Amino acid sequence: MKSAVVVIDVQRILFEGDPLPYAAGEVIQHINQITAKARHSQVPVIFVQHEAPETEIEYGSEGWQLQSDLKVAETDILIRKTTPDSFLNTNLQNVLSADDVTNLLVCGYATEYCVDSTVRRAAALGYSVQLVEDTHTTHDKDHATGQQIRAHHNATLPDLTSFPGKITLISAADVEFS
Repeated sequence: MKSAVVVIDVQRILFEGDPLPYAAGEVIQHINQITAKARHSQVPVIFVQHEAPETEIEYGSEGWQLQSDLKVAETDILIRKTTPDSFLNTNLQNVLSADDVTNLLVCGYATEYCVDSTVRRAAALGYSVQLVEDTHTTHDKDHATGQQIRAHHNATLPDLTSFPGKITLISAADVEFS
């Protein structure tokens, strides 16, 4: 089973403002650890970046750039998206297919939108999905804190069993590539 790491929307506008997402520093640190392991094992690392024309997250803008502390290599793949689903109207599935990837390790922002949508779509497409439980985050909302939202998704996404692909949880410390 060939893997790829997919890092969703860890961009300056979301991670370098005030307030920060829940556990933002820890999330960045864990993503850097996982992507370093992946590169060492020649596992593809894919950064997905959200964009919206004529906004602070417009393609190429300062806010659109990847978060300053993320470690990015020349071999990493960058994918642009305009919806919460990293597959919709992007070349993500083509990139994964071209490399025979069948397993995705998913990290990033926002847990309840882009991470959730991408995890569900990947499982619906038949990918095995490992949601890295301590490397996705979101901002506090009126109805729940970022911590509560992450805990909720860590508890519920692996319970979805009707998709062809299986969703499991893994901690950043437990990520290994063969």
